[in-house]
Amino acid sequence: MADAPPEDLTTLERFLTLSGHLSVEADRAFGAASTPAELETARIALLGDQRGRLRDFQVALGRLPKEDRAAAGRQFNLVKTTVTSRYEQRRAELAPAGAATPAIADPTMPGRGRWRGAKHPVTLVIEEIESIFRELGFTVARGPEAETEWYNFTALNFPPNHPALDAHDTLFLEGGGLLRTHTSPVQIRTLQRHPPPIRVIIPGMAYRRDFFDASHAPAFQQVEGLCVDEGVSFVDLKATLTRFGQRFLGASRTRFRPSFFPFTEPSAEMDVACGVCGGVGCSVCKGTGWIEFAGCGMVHPAVLEASGVDSERFSGWAFGMGPGRLALSRYGIPDIRLLYDGDVRFLEQIGS
Repeated sequence: MADAPPEDLTTLERFLTLSGHLSVEADRAFGAASTPAELETARIALLGDQRGRLRDFQVALGRLPKEDRAAAGRQFNLVKTTVTSRYEQRRAELAPAGAATPAIADPTMPGRGRWRGAKHPVTLVIEEIESIFRELGFTVARGPEAETEWYNFTALNFPPNHPALDAHDTLFLEGGGLLRTHTSPVQIRTLQRHPPPIRVIIPGMAYRRDFFDASHAPAFQQVEGLCVDEGVSFVDLKATLTRFGQRFLGASRTRFRPSFFPFTEPSAEMDVACGVCGGVGCSVCKGTGWIEFAGCGMVHPAVLEASGVDSERFSGWAFGMGPGRLALSRYGIPDIRLLYDGDVRFLEQIGS
């Protein structure tokens, strides 16, 4: 049987007889294999696509008379199923304990591309902000994210009935603490630890009960700046932020609007032209063509006094900005929620 060439399978009777013997031959050959290598040799001899024994019967099937092919085809399929099943069974028996059997073993398939990591766009923005302000003489300061009400509100001149103190705006913790709603408490801690002159940049996380939409998130990065010295004025603040805007956004348009914050007086908002729509209006800028760049103002004398700084001798200015919104403008991202998805494909585009 082992030496029978395809041309000997010229009649239906011989085809059926010898193909039936092939099942016995496969059972004996696969059972005698004691290693995966020996089993692979037996598989090639019996099931090989080019010179395997089953291939001989497939070739002979096409040479039989037309009226005999149906019966021969049924026998061929039965033998093929039996031999293949016996091979898979023996392969599982010889596989090392715990080894996974690949569903497809095709050495011609191309390798799978590896994910390439990249820095988050907000991280890139914060690093650039820090770099620019370091050139302007600022150092980096940090503080705790879980704060007391005094540092987060009272020392910053918030009145007791201010809406920000309500539970629907602030995330309070058990025991009387809270998650800071801004990085401004670090200003107080810095003024308490170091006498003026002070020039610091303060990056960190802030938390608020905001709805998650295209331009807001309940947990977000914030960067604040603080400058306290003798003779500091609003002109210094405007010049510094304008210079920063030119460095960070190039020739983008900016504007200052009057505003109000409990911890600064006077207060202002600095806006930049929306980098997503070019000032036409979109969901990111809420149709205005402008994105809020920074809230700013002169440090309120009550804040200086609460920190132990003589407000008659020293003055200062402060600002706060959201690097997430700056990332939207810088990279043309249409929805701030993309920054929170953790999609590696998105990060690859930014980091490439």
